[in-house]
Amino acid sequence: MFIIRHLALGLLGALTLGAASAEPIRIAVTGPFTGSSAPMGLSMLAGVRIAAEEINLGGGIFGRRIELVERDDKADPETGKKVVQEVIEKEKVVAGLGFINTGVAMAAQRLYQDARIPVINNVATGARIVGQFKAPEFPESYLFRNSASDAIQSAMIVRDATERRHFSKLAIFHDTTAYGEQGREQLLEQLAQRNLKPVAVESFKLGTTDLSAALKRAKDAGAEAILTYAIGPELASIANGRAKLGWNVPMIGSWPLSLPNFIEAAGKNAEGARMPQTFIEEANNSRRTGFIVAYHQANQTKRIPSAVSAAQGYDSVYLLIGAMIQAGGTEGTKVRQALENLNKPVYGVITTYDHPFSAGDHEALSENMVVMGEVKNGRIAYAYADDERRSLLIQKKPKK
Repeated sequence: MFIIRHLALGLLGALTLGAASAEPIRIAVTGPFTGSSAPMGLSMLAGVRIAAEEINLGGGIFGRRIELVERDDKADPETGKKVVQEVIEKEKVVAGLGFINTGVAMAAQRLYQDARIPVINNVATGARIVGQFKAPEFPESYLFRNSASDAIQSAMIVRDATERRHFSKLAIFHDTTAYGEQGREQLLEQLAQRNLKPVAVESFKLGTTDLSAALKRAKDAGAEAILTYAIGPELASIANGRAKLGWNVPMIGSWPLSLPNFIEAAGKNAEGARMPQTFIEEANNSRRTGFIVAYHQANQTKRIPSAVSAAQGYDSVYLLIGAMIQAGGTEGTKVRQALENLNKPVYGVITTYDHPFSAGDHEALSENMVVMGEVKNGRIAYAYADDERRSLLIQKKPKK
């Protein structure tokens, strides 16, 4: 097992004294562990487990072990509310990690807010998630995030299409989930900032397998590239349908274009698709190498199904534990305050988090910490060499 004790802020060793029988620190981990969103949920869960095991092998904190309370929300908002209510009321968790789907987060995270229990969204990217309980209406928010919001991703998608590749005639394809609808609005906003309008906007429901009519409309409208915002499996219908039309235009979309349920279902038709990524499975520094090796050893795999979800899950644990150490305990208000003013860096596999949050900003990641990935030979690689070089440097959030 790859033990990264320095990732625990250099403080774990000083805080592991205490009775071995002390009550564990119970942390909820919720996400879709079954169903079509499971590659994201299970990868996130695996990353969280690796971090928790590292901390426990180091003695835990305050002489207490980390105990994960894991629940499957099935990517369903009502199930999400039910399981979060259960972990709060019955399991007495002191913090939450997870949420993969934007709709589930928007429905269920209010339960953490009402209970004054911090939750770190470590995969869901909907632009409105973290701002659901913002000031001045809500003086305190217990919602944090260490995934790349759709505000970041939409800007990168449109910039790649218009500035790096010089396309002006663009089609938008999005699913009808809360994630897809919010993503469409973000793309439209980014295009409007450049005085552009899409030549076609097409929506589709989950489970759609034939998008030939929508694709033909976009083709006939002269689209030079397709911008996508969808959860995953349906994206293959776009790629495969485009190929059947003999329409070889690029696909540029949000991060689910990196998921196996797109890449495997689309096969050769997935090649060249580009998407924002916070983490690419490349062993290009010691921390990332150790994490990748630990993941494969723990899960008996050769490829991480959703490397982004796994890395963000892993880092979210260390952000939370760093705040608990600084707070000197697990009381929700104190942990929230510590997250808003972390006084020591947290060494993650995505980045080194240096004051990632503040009272007015609960987003850990900024655009300079995100890169463009591309499907190459059935795997996700860096789309641009300068992105990989940048990912090896410590990126600090711009001051507002």
